[in-house]
Amino acid sequence: MSQAPVIAQKTPYPVEVVEGKSYFWCACGKSKRQPFCDGSHKDTGFEPVKYTADATKKVFFCGCKHCGNPPLCDGSHAKL
Repeated sequence: MSQAPVIAQKTPYPVEVVEGKSYFWCACGKSKRQPFCDGSHKDTGFEPVKYTADATKKVFFCGCKHCGNPPLCDGSHAKL
């Protein structure tokens, strides 16, 4: 992959997820439906990352698109 993802925001997106439901996290940073994919990655070389909730809870999806363990925030935004 030759290009870096677009930084959507330098903080995570808190989202209430539902147990058993799948979510598709935007990896390219271009989606208008952050933190989720809207198909904007076409021709970017990026693909969305599927996340299936193991419980109904609040999770923090990465907003900077540079996390080491996508799709969840790992604090990488602090180094950008």
